[in-house]
Amino acid sequence: MQIELRDPKKIMKLSRLGSFHQSKLSFLRSFLREFKDWDYKRDMFDLDENGHGVAVYSFKKKTRNYSLICFSNKIGDHERSDRVIATKWDASFTLFDGVPTKKDIDRLKQNVPKQEIGRMTYKELTLSRANKSLRAFNYVVDCLSNGKQPDKSTIGKIGYLYRTTAVYGSGKFGLADRFRIKNRPEIVGPFRLEMMLVYFVRQFTFDQVNHIAKSKNPKSAVELDKNICRSLGIGNSTGLGMAPFIINHPTLLNNWITAREIALKKIRELKKININDYNYFLNCLKKSLKNIFSWETDSDYQKIKIQNLKDDLEKVIDFLDTNYSEKKDYFFNDFYLWAENNLSEEGIEYIVSMLMEPFDDIVEPLIATMSSNEDKYFNIPTHKTVRDLVNILEKYYGNLIKIDFNKNENNQNFWFISQNKEEPRIANRFEEQGSELEQPLAIARDINQLYFRARNFKQSLQVSRFLADNNDLRHVVRRAFLIEKFPYSEIQDNTIGHKLIPIDMLRLKLSFFGACKFDPRSDKWLRICMFQGAPLPEELNNFKDNWIYNSLN
Repeated sequence: MQIELRDPKKIMKLSRLGSFHQSKLSFLRSFLREFKDWDYKRDMFDLDENGHGVAVYSFKKKTRNYSLICFSNKIGDHERSDRVIATKWDASFTLFDGVPTKKDIDRLKQNVPKQEIGRMTYKELTLSRANKSLRAFNYVVDCLSNGKQPDKSTIGKIGYLYRTTAVYGSGKFGLADRFRIKNRPEIVGPFRLEMMLVYFVRQFTFDQVNHIAKSKNPKSAVELDKNICRSLGIGNSTGLGMAPFIINHPTLLNNWITAREIALKKIRELKKININDYNYFLNCLKKSLKNIFSWETDSDYQKIKIQNLKDDLEKVIDFLDTNYSEKKDYFFNDFYLWAENNLSEEGIEYIVSMLMEPFDDIVEPLIATMSSNEDKYFNIPTHKTVRDLVNILEKYYGNLIKIDFNKNENNQNFWFISQNKEEPRIANRFEEQGSELEQPLAIARDINQLYFRARNFKQSLQVSRFLADNNDLRHVVRRAFLIEKFPYSEIQDNTIGHKLIPIDMLRLKLSFFGACKFDPRSDKWLRICMFQGAPLPEELNNFKDNWIYNSLN
């Protein structure tokens, strides 16, 4: 049986993309599988009794070595902020290419804590900073220094000891450009070095609380229990800075979504689902319910989504209990079609992720397809005609060219770059000043404008001649020709309309990172937890890939 890939015009709507969940394709999971046989080591740990100082961690295999250099600094409580305008953090980090010398560490000590205003070199691959969750961190140190373990349920409500507020890579602030390292086989997956940094930071948080507790009470202190360590991850506070990424990298977005859609297609095309694969899927699904039922948030918007998901999963279990038979042909296709007709978008996309769990042979080859050489597709085929362009717009952007942008509600917002931190922001153009500084992120409006302008030109005219008079729309002409080759490259929604919920864009990207629980603090920023339940570095050579459903065990 041949199954068609799902329709991009349906899948690329923001409400659907904002319902995605982590899966075997997620970057933190594929990172752990890739590095499971690398040698892990804590190379340096020079902290004072308060936990301030320098630490170095590394992964090594053959001649390749990656080192995380950690700088823990003393700051006042009034200086601790997750906002992008912060200038001081509890700890700052850089992932170094190779083994750092004392000279390297001394240089980086003067620059990494400064973050954006520091000076990085091509030897530094990623850059990050993080703040303690003071409530959890101090509670754990207190317990350990008094010779007892913290209550797992108490710290489980937070889920981490530190949260990062930014992770930078790919040439920002002088870091190594992607071209220097893109051909290394161990980092062929997207954001693999960023995942490595966050994973090392997680281990640093455990080592730091143990060290401080031991310094406070050398005779009675105990180390944090390994099971509790596994149940903790690294928090992340993410705002609008992440949202434009998925607009500005259309071929990369396409490759992420396409890998997911191909995996689903191939699973639906399986004629027989043997009992072992089915039981593995069902076991992962039932284990995952713990994560869903422990998902806490103050966001009314997210509470509704969680409740819908809980209701959906009850229906799913009932369906599976009464319908599965090893003798049935194409059972997972029937199951998916049932889900489309009976579940919310949140529930449907959850099931899509869960269906991948038993099928390493389907998922693993797709990991290598999720990166993109974006420069390869930058040129516009200027020899094509305006008629070619109009045909593409009508075929692939049918919903967007129907939007009436003369209505204020469809043209309400504008994206701009903040002056202080050069970070993306969004504002109401009818209530706030600055719309003249608008960034080219209103793709729906610009596609709409391109369509109606192109229709009024001579249809046999070459695109090169059209662009001579319409250079302001060059960015969407390029996108239009991209979508022929990359059907999942474009969000099929209005990113400046009054119905926009920006966190849908954040959640899309974070689901591919591997975040499990999303805690919106407004419609523009949220907190998440990564690597919760993950094996510790010394356990990587012997772990099960369904660890992500054990975060509460």
